[in-house]
Amino acid sequence: MQREGLFGNCLPVCLHIKKQEQLSPSDLVFEDLVTTVKCHPSESLIASGLINGEVYLHSYSCSEESKQIHKFTHHKKSCRAMGFTDDGRRLYSVSKDKSIFCVDVHTGKLKRKIKKAHESPIYSVVVTGDTFIATGDDDGLLKVWDMRTKEATMEMKECEDFISDMIVEDNKKIVIAASGEGTLTSFNIRRRRVELQSELFDSELLCLARMKGGGKLVCGTSEGVLNIFNWGQWGNISDRFPCGQDQVDSLVPITDNVVCAGTSDGNIQAVHVLPNRVLGLVGQHMEDFPVESLTLTSDLSCVASCSHDQKVKFWNIEELKSQTVDTSKRGTKQAKKNKVKFGKAKQNDFFSGLVDSAPGSGDTGADDNSDDDSDDDSD
Repeated sequence: MQREGLFGNCLPVCLHIKKQEQLSPSDLVFEDLVTTVKCHPSESLIASGLINGEVYLHSYSCSEESKQIHKFTHHKKSCRAMGFTDDGRRLYSVSKDKSIFCVDVHTGKLKRKIKKAHESPIYSVVVTGDTFIATGDDDGLLKVWDMRTKEATMEMKECEDFISDMIVEDNKKIVIAASGEGTLTSFNIRRRRVELQSELFDSELLCLARMKGGGKLVCGTSEGVLNIFNWGQWGNISDRFPCGQDQVDSLVPITDNVVCAGTSDGNIQAVHVLPNRVLGLVGQHMEDFPVESLTLTSDLSCVASCSHDQKVKFWNIEELKSQTVDTSKRGTKQAKKNKVKFGKAKQNDFFSGLVDSAPGSGDTGADDNSDDDSDDDSD
């Protein structure tokens, strides 16, 4: 039996569900909450940061069980963000305990450490060169580090709240930082100055994704709206798209036109940008727990996600790469008619949002095993 899907083409739904399951690695299961994930840029490796400060490096495969490669226990509190160098040789991680660590991906050896890098807990990190990184903390302070000398080459406080996410321009000259106060700030890290700061928005800016061949920057907000900026024009948004009522905690671009958005209700939605459409449900973690982090696998076939269910899950997104949006009146009416009512998604089932299926089984909840420092890293 065939059924017309949300994308307007007739697809054998059951066959595609089976296909998606076969092309996704199995879950990684941990003993504590996973707060951040990051895939290696060129190898089938994924780093997972936990609320207790541990960092794991696993290999993953669609045909074999995932294997633990390394376990790092350098951080004393929650690991909040990570980044690989472009060549994949080094992994940087930052923590609520204000520390920065750099490890060799293949040997597991500790290469650099800065234990008191900030006066406030570090919230975000972005790699800006082979030996340079930028870090942002809970109080809005941004620092750029030369990890060869372990010295900060730039230190600026232009935000009054946490720096939630950062993106570096291709030439490694400009860092764009989103803040919980509701501003987007462009830092010239070579000339050590602020280029431009946006107007103050009503909601927190939480995550960033570069789209449209680098010409657009999409920003997820606490009110469930995607704010869209023209690249380089940071004063105000060029467009905005309310894609739901739940805050957008994480973003990862799939193509120039499609982004996956992780929301506070545990859903991962596929969204087409300009024209703006919610395409469907890619996957789902436990209901009412946020999707803290999203990352794209090195072969670009899957998105990996983490939430408060103590799992890293993989979702096949090959079908998304060929999706287009009909901008005619007929297409707009059809999109409204096909509006998905999200139920609980089955594991790795991209078409679960299109099928009136019963709620999936499995997740029974996870105890919050945070340490004595009350590590509430749903921030």
